[in-house]
Amino acid sequence: QVQLVESGGGSVRSGGSLRLSCRSSGSIISTETMSWHRQIPGKERELVASLATRGHTIYSDSVKGRFTVSGDIDKGTIDLQMYDLKADDTGRYYCNADGKYYHNGPRKFNAWGLGTQVTVAA
Repeated sequence: QVQLVESGGGSVRSGGSLRLSCRSSGSIISTETMSWHRQIPGKERELVASLATRGHTIYSDSVKGRFTVSGDIDKGTIDLQMYDLKADDTGRYYCNADGKYYHNGPRKFNAWGLGTQVTVAA
């Protein structure tokens, strides 16, 4: 299987910063996209930012200008630098990746990490 592990979450004051990191492992042949999602209490899980091969990025309007995604898709790593955090950013942040891995031949995968908690004081 493909595994993703997130790190970097924590509690910060409003206006503070955090940097989240995610690293994948497993019998990965290639990774096509990696992304960060978050689960806000009482709301559906939503895309925060994504990074695809050749550096293409997508950001949620709510974080654009404050968050920056970076990483090395070929190595299965992705980071999320978060500035000017707000109370509304509070939630659990999950790393996602999709691509191909080996299991009796090449197969597609879509994997999720267990998440890392981000809490921002109001």
